[in-house]
Amino acid sequence: MSEHSAPNELRRNALGVAGIVFLVLAAVAPLTGIIVVASLAIALGNGGGTPASFFIVAIVLLLFAIGYGQMSKQLVNAGGFYAFVVKGLGRTGGLVAGLIATLGYNFFVVGTIGTSGFFMQTIIADLTGVNIHWLIWGLASIVVCFVLARIGVDFSSKILGVCLVLEVLMLVVFDISVLVQTGYDVAAFSPEWVFSGSLPIGLLLAATGFLGFEATALFSEEAKTPLRTIPRATYIAITAIGLILGVTTWAVVSATGVAQAQQTAIDHLPTGDLIFSLSQQYLGGPLTTVMMILLLVSLFAAMLAFHNSATRYLFALGRARVLPRALARTGANGTPKIAGLVQAAFAAIMAIVFFLAGADPIVTLVPAMLGFGTLSVLILQGLAALSIVVAFRRQRDSRLWSTLIAPGIGFLGIAAISLLAIWNFDVVAGSQELWIRLLPLLLAAAVVGGIGYGAYLKRRKPEVYGGLETDLEKFNVHTRATEVVE
Repeated sequence: MSEHSAPNELRRNALGVAGIVFLVLAAVAPLTGIIVVASLAIALGNGGGTPASFFIVAIVLLLFAIGYGQMSKQLVNAGGFYAFVVKGLGRTGGLVAGLIATLGYNFFVVGTIGTSGFFMQTIIADLTGVNIHWLIWGLASIVVCFVLARIGVDFSSKILGVCLVLEVLMLVVFDISVLVQTGYDVAAFSPEWVFSGSLPIGLLLAATGFLGFEATALFSEEAKTPLRTIPRATYIAITAIGLILGVTTWAVVSATGVAQAQQTAIDHLPTGDLIFSLSQQYLGGPLTTVMMILLLVSLFAAMLAFHNSATRYLFALGRARVLPRALARTGANGTPKIAGLVQAAFAAIMAIVFFLAGADPIVTLVPAMLGFGTLSVLILQGLAALSIVVAFRRQRDSRLWSTLIAPGIGFLGIAAISLLAIWNFDVVAGSQELWIRLLPLLLAAAVVGGIGYGAYLKRRKPEVYGGLETDLEKFNVHTRATEVVE
């Protein structure tokens, strides 16, 4: 079979399990997760009991993934969770999910321009004395991401694989150093500390460390034997994220002392250097410098991964003719060329607008964009979890554990975390600015817009409305037939 046979098709058979896992884990950015997310979770959540928060979230998501895996065997589509929601909650529900996903992932990329640009300016200036404005670094990063993505998703996965291995190796070295010099304190998992501080906030912030795992389905059309590859990649991704973040956070609270962990993290909040200060103590100056450089690598990898994900949502909605059809055009190597250009241009323009408005990248740009992106993806995960349960109940599937109980518990867990995110959006966004706290209203607008657009398509463009579901099944039939032949 040809790897690429039409101008509106993604390149098939480009990714194996490892390639998809690299794309997903790079979006999660483990080193960034520890330096930013774990530090915040310890300070604002349940302090010394934070390692348990990461493991609890991992269990909830693995329960969801059981149903996710079963649905992935029935549904192969670059629309990811948008396609899942169409399958379970219908065409209009899918439109709502598609709009939320498109907003969330595109805002995420804007936020990564701010984080990447700010830390590149700061760290490179400290190490070399060369001080270049954050916007220049951020725009240069998105241009490089666009070029790498255009070369091909398989090439991106290789680049991200190298980045991922380097940053995980650094975390492993830190973990081992703490284990040898101090040891891990099992008191972190005692009820006294797991339920200390604010466990709900701890779970909410821990959940943000897993954002990106859901992207496995986005690459299903480009995967080798996707009916088997996508479920495996999902289980591996969630397990790996849980182990990396959970174990390293355990090392952090053991290094500070479980009882003192929360106050120590609070003391370091203004500078955000909790992990770097521990690295100086346990790894020394040279390796801490390496860690700072790898933070830049981690941030760039996250930008590239989210750019790929956002591009595929634009591609899928363009192919469904929900958005302009031109977004579905692909190059000779099967990469979405128009969608990628639109995504990169949107992110760059938004970053420039924030700059012209005089916004500080860390105080305003990053909290607004990453906070809203985080909430959007959490809501999207919840919709997908509900869709899985509903879809299998409609089919009267007899496998109660894998299609009802496990994904049902996963849905309840994700729904609870999503409600926490809405209620505590100032914590998620890290800002008390009124206009940032009002950003969740964009999700309400997406719901109303999706319902209204669905009604319009049903009345004025019934072929497009009907195609939202028939196109999914058409690709699935081809995929199942192909895998049976192979």
